[in-house]
Amino acid sequence: MKRFISLVMVAATLFAATSCAQKSTSVEVSFNYERQDGPGSNQYAIWVENAQGEVVRTLFVTSYTTKGRARGDEELVRGYIKRPNCVPSWVKTVNANDLIDEELDVFTGATPESNGIQTFTWDLKDQNGAVVPKGTYTINIEATLFFESVVMYQAKFSTDDEINKSLTFTETLTKEDEEHKNMISNVTGITK
Repeated sequence: MKRFISLVMVAATLFAATSCAQKSTSVEVSFNYERQDGPGSNQYAIWVENAQGEVVRTLFVTSYTTKGRARGDEELVRGYIKRPNCVPSWVKTVNANDLIDEELDVFTGATPESNGIQTFTWDLKDQNGAVVPKGTYTINIEATLFFESVVMYQAKFSTDDEINKSLTFTETLTKEDEEHKNMISNVTGITK
């Protein structure tokens, strides 16, 4: 009888320990950014998609992509229109043409002027600030290395993941570019 009670206590302890494991409340993504010389590079976007491939939230996109740049008497045109190779997957996935400037302002930021680690945190909320439903999500990082050379990093994440779980990113490159390949490197992600 004592052995049965001991086994029940051990099973209850193990169940309690596994059911009390802390679930993540955010995902942190980091990478090393090395600014490139010349036009046609240094643009990137970070966004989250649900299991159906729908954009849940854009965490960041460089300002040239969304705002463009006018020199002299030039008319201001969004960067992705002037330069169609500017983070094309993000542009297509979020339907950028359907977004007004105020919507873009929420996640647009300056292209970093200096090299170093860039870190972004997703708090498991959508673009409207609501907590996303339980499920699997994909973190996307897209960077235009140089004109048609675009690299994409993707990692899956589940809202059921425990804290301190490392994310595994896959890399896809549209066109090799030895000179600009280090613009984005050492991509990591972890649940918090």
